[in-house]
Amino acid sequence: MAPVRHREAYVRHEHRGMQRAPLIAAAVAVVLIAAVGIGVGYQFFWRSVDVTVNGQEVSGKIGTPVDQFLADNNYFGVKAGRLLSVNGNVLDEQGGERCSVISEGEAVETSELPEMELDDDLALTVSDGLDKTEEYVEEIVEIAPNITSDGSGAIQFVSQWGKPGKKKVWTGKQSGETADKEVVEAPVDMVVSMYNPKPKGDKKYIALTFDDGPSAYTKDILAILDRYGVKATFFNLGTQVDSDSKAVVEGGHEMASHTNQHANLPDCDRDSLRAEISSAADAIEGASGVRPQMIRAPYGAFTLTEWARAGDLISCNVLWNIDTLDWKLPGAEAIKNKVLAGAYNGAIALMHDGGGNRAQDVEALPGIIEALQADGYELVTVSELMELDGRFPQDVIDGTVKMPEDATLPNL
Repeated sequence: MAPVRHREAYVRHEHRGMQRAPLIAAAVAVVLIAAVGIGVGYQFFWRSVDVTVNGQEVSGKIGTPVDQFLADNNYFGVKAGRLLSVNGNVLDEQGGERCSVISEGEAVETSELPEMELDDDLALTVSDGLDKTEEYVEEIVEIAPNITSDGSGAIQFVSQWGKPGKKKVWTGKQSGETADKEVVEAPVDMVVSMYNPKPKGDKKYIALTFDDGPSAYTKDILAILDRYGVKATFFNLGTQVDSDSKAVVEGGHEMASHTNQHANLPDCDRDSLRAEISSAADAIEGASGVRPQMIRAPYGAFTLTEWARAGDLISCNVLWNIDTLDWKLPGAEAIKNKVLAGAYNGAIALMHDGGGNRAQDVEALPGIIEALQADGYELVTVSELMELDGRFPQDVIDGTVKMPEDATLPNL
């Protein structure tokens, strides 16, 4: 019986051995997996790598985000950028980008640094941070046109109306500053052209003009003009209008404005300038039935600033080529000689029928007309001179100028 018990014991031992074998294998597998895990963890998470920064090797843990690596190393001593206002003023000396980073020859955006990790063969160039502009609100606003002139001469008119442009404007959220940043659409300049009339054809033409009326001398001047069958242009003052204003129009002469109170227009602000022109037109229209767009600025003073402020109210500003200096009361003969000496085809002569004693003008006028006619001149109005020239726009000639709806005046 003993040998049987021995076999049973052997069998039980053999069975236990077979039971432990899987356990050992499992333990070995766990150890191997742990070893592999440790190896992988070391390889990808725990080991140190040498990163080249500005040509120097710097040690760091693999997988560390580059932004943390930079912070841990105090950004390698580079300066932070500044926070600037929309106009470039410094709001915060260190409010800009903390540093600038280049990797493999390409600039790395600050927003990409947290996603970028340390790895073998990583090389970085770290330099001072870039300045940053404050947050802002962007608007598209109009740009007023500028104004320029073209040519030179006695008759001035708008040959090109100004049109507004568009630009981007930034308003800083922190500073409150505003700054022009980009022209989206360039404005079109307003252009004032200035010509001396040059009537075409074989005949000669000249215009006599009378300022500062009407007055007690106007009837006599109208009678003389009618006697010789010639026409003239009268630049009346709004404060002087009376029944003779209508007589000017009924006589076939041209009614124009010399403003309301003979103000020096460059001394006027925008509103008073416009009022001086408009009130004169109102008064002259009320007295004569004609609303004049043609003006002669007192003293001839009508600069580009006045055009920019009131160019939509007039058709033209008329100066002169012959100044008789009659206001000096030089005598009728001197007044006549001034006109005759300066006469040429297309000339505009300056005389007066108001503003003082104009007896010498009345006395001189018949001799002026007779001598001019004898020399082959036809005496016409300023508008007729323009029409005979051919270069002036028809609405300027007719006194029907209207600024286009899409145009705007310069902001002067």
